[in-house]
Amino acid sequence: MSLADPRDVVAAKRDGRTLAPEEVEGFVLAYARDEVPDYLAAAFLMACYVRGLDAGETLALTRAMVASGRTLPLEGISRPKVDKHSTGGVADGVTLVFAPLAAALGLAVAKLSGRGLGHTGGTLDKLEAIPGLRTDLEPDAFERQVEEIGCAVAAPTADLVPADGKLYALRDATATVPAIPLIASSVMSKKLAVGTDLILLDVKAGSGAFMKTVEDAVELARASAALARDWGRACRVAVTDMSQPLGSAVGNALDVVETVALLRGQERGRLRDAALVFAVEAQVRLLDLDATEALARAERALDSGEALDAFRRMVQAQGGDPRVADDPMGVLPQAPVVRPILAPDDGHLAAVEAETIGRASADLGAGRKRRGDPVDPAVGIVFRPKIGDHVRAGQELGEVHAREDEAAVVGVERTLAALTWSPSPVGVVPLVHGWFD
Repeated sequence: MSLADPRDVVAAKRDGRTLAPEEVEGFVLAYARDEVPDYLAAAFLMACYVRGLDAGETLALTRAMVASGRTLPLEGISRPKVDKHSTGGVADGVTLVFAPLAAALGLAVAKLSGRGLGHTGGTLDKLEAIPGLRTDLEPDAFERQVEEIGCAVAAPTADLVPADGKLYALRDATATVPAIPLIASSVMSKKLAVGTDLILLDVKAGSGAFMKTVEDAVELARASAALARDWGRACRVAVTDMSQPLGSAVGNALDVVETVALLRGQERGRLRDAALVFAVEAQVRLLDLDATEALARAERALDSGEALDAFRRMVQAQGGDPRVADDPMGVLPQAPVVRPILAPDDGHLAAVEAETIGRASADLGAGRKRRGDPVDPAVGIVFRPKIGDHVRAGQELGEVHAREDEAAVVGVERTLAALTWSPSPVGVVPLVHGWFD
C-alpha cells in the first residue's frame, strides 16, 4: 500500500482526526519498509498516545502489523490448537506449566514467547536456564514438534509481525508504551498472525503488572477481545491478580524448579490454580467438556505425571537436558550464595509490592534493564507467603540466591521492605477478576 505523504497522517492524528484504515495501514507498512523515518514514526506514536485510537483505527493498526511479515497458519497440526499469552508479571510461570499440561490433555500449544524486561520475567529466559535448550526454532521444526509432542515454546522469527518489533522499540524509547490501544494491537497482532483455534489472554492487574488497576486491565481486556472478534477469531480474556508474585520463584532456573514441582503434582497454590483455570477454559472451548470434567482431567494430568512427561519430551526435542524433569537441582545452574528471608515479627501478610521484588531479582542479575542485556540464570528470589497468610517472627519466608553475599543481603532487605503486615486477619485476594470475549 502506498502512502502519499506520511506527515499528513501524523498531522491529522495530532489534530484529533479519526484516521481512515488505509491511512493507518499505509503509514505502518511504509515504516516497516524503512520508507518512514524513526522521528516521524515517533511523532505518530505520540499523537496516538495523546489523541487515542478508536476501535477502527486500532483494528487497522493491527491488520497492518500482521501484514508486515509472514504468518504461521499451522495447517499441519491435527490437534485443537490453543495459544495462551500473559501480559507479564512477577513469578508468572503459567506458560511453563500450561503448555505441557495442555499437551497432556490432547491439545496443541504453539507458543511464541518473549524475554523478560524490567521487573517482569520472560519465558524464554526461564527455559534457556536448562542446559542446551534452544528457543530459536525454524518454523517447520516448530510446527513438527507441536504435532509430535503437543507443545513447543520458541522465540518468534524476525519476519513475524516485524512492524510490531520496530514500533515497540520506538514506543519504549518515546514513553508511549502505556497507551492501551497500542498495547492491545501489539499483543494481538502476534496472536492473530499464528493460526490457532483459540486465543487465551491473561491480562494482569496489580502492583507487579503493567496495568496497575483492575479498571485499566479490563479496558485492555475488552480492547484485545474486540480485535479478535473483528478478526473472526475465538478468544477469551481473563483479568487476573498480580497484586503479589503469582508463584514463589522470581528468577529463571528457580522458575524451572518450581515448574517441575508443579508438574509432578507436588505443589499447590496460585500458580497451579492459574494454570488450571486456563486448562479448563481451553478444554471447555475446544473439547466441548463441562468445567467440572475439564478440571478433573487437568488435575489428573498434573498429579499422574502425564504433564511432566510432556514437559520432558518438549525439553529434549528442543535440545535441553531431559533430566531436568527428574532432578532439576542436579541439572540447573545454582547461585553460590543463598541467604534466607526471615519474618521480622508475627503478623498477617497484608500487601506485597510485587514490582519491588521483581526489580530486586532483576538487579541480582535475573532480569534486564535494556533489551539484549544478558541474564544470570542461577540468581533470583524465592518468596513463598501469599496475602492473608499468618507467619511467626523468625519464620523463613523464602531465600535470595545471589553471586555475592553483599548482593544477597540487599536482596533480603528489599524484599522485606516490599511487605506490609497486619496484626489482624486479612482476606485472600481473588485470582480471577473476570472473563471477557
